[in-house]
Amino acid sequence: MVLKELTSLRGVSGNEDAVRNYILEKVKPLADEVRVDRMGNVIATKKARLESTGKHVMLSGHMDEVGLIILGANDNGLLSFRPVGGIDPRVVVSKRVLVGDDEVPGVIGAKAIHLQSAAERQTVLQFDQLYIDIGAKDKASAERLVSPGDYVVFDSDWVEFGDGMVKCRALDDRVGCNCMISILEGEYPCDVTCAFTVQEETGCRGAHTAAWGLEIDCAFALEGTTANDIGMAKGYREQVVRVGDGVAVSVMDGGSIANRDLYRRMCELAEEKGIAWQSKCYVAGATDMSRVQRHNGAKATCVLSVPCRYIHSASNVCCFSDIDAQYQLVEAFLAAGGTF
Repeated sequence: MVLKELTSLRGVSGNEDAVRNYILEKVKPLADEVRVDRMGNVIATKKARLESTGKHVMLSGHMDEVGLIILGANDNGLLSFRPVGGIDPRVVVSKRVLVGDDEVPGVIGAKAIHLQSAAERQTVLQFDQLYIDIGAKDKASAERLVSPGDYVVFDSDWVEFGDGMVKCRALDDRVGCNCMISILEGEYPCDVTCAFTVQEETGCRGAHTAAWGLEIDCAFALEGTTANDIGMAKGYREQVVRVGDGVAVSVMDGGSIANRDLYRRMCELAEEKGIAWQSKCYVAGATDMSRVQRHNGAKATCVLSVPCRYIHSASNVCCFSDIDAQYQLVEAFLAAGGTF
């Protein structure tokens, strides 16, 4: 399975090489033109194969994932680190990690609860109070294994469980990359450009150059998005989106507002084709469309997301039916010629 292989690759923001190389191998036989720009984005274009509508649709999904980066080793052999992307420090303590290109195993540690002061127990431990333990006895031993600037990924296996669910790291946004690879296998009456972007988790930096020079009619971000459909969240707005209820179509987020005609077209198309969908009803965060929407002339954009529990953690959880619904909706729009 392509998605399983994609999530096994290390690709923290700024270190997407392994993911990029894998994607290049997959898309070169499928697209008419494939290039890598100076930021490291993979831009793959497939021309219309059927009677063309003259439309050009851009799809964007980011290759990078959240992770950590090493600052250095301390005298006791423990490693100082900081997050790359938006990670809540509450979700990292005791998690297994892999450090550097050699994938040195480690565990994220903190002062034992028994030794914390009353004040410390009332606050969230910050990243400068945490460390990575790789079993080194001292600084010299640690520095033989790792170096400042080494990237760190969560050590999290692919596990299929429950009612069509999957748990692993980096589903945000390897689900989007997986969708675009599948899209490039098809033929459509419009041109399609798939942008596999870098450094989305650190400010949508890759998307800033991905749309450069492309004459497109509209663009979609294919994303993973926050599902809060468990615990104490009861109202639909609190839940944001629900896992298993289909692809999420966003009205707006913290970086872009969906084109009204394009948004309505996607909702109507989902109903017409019987594709499970839901409206994302919480405004937060941003996607690559925050850059694409206003780049090289205003563009009509929309965001289509797969609901993801425990996003930006070691254990993302998604539903296979939602992943399929994202693909079905994109494929239906392209098959109809990319018109709205």
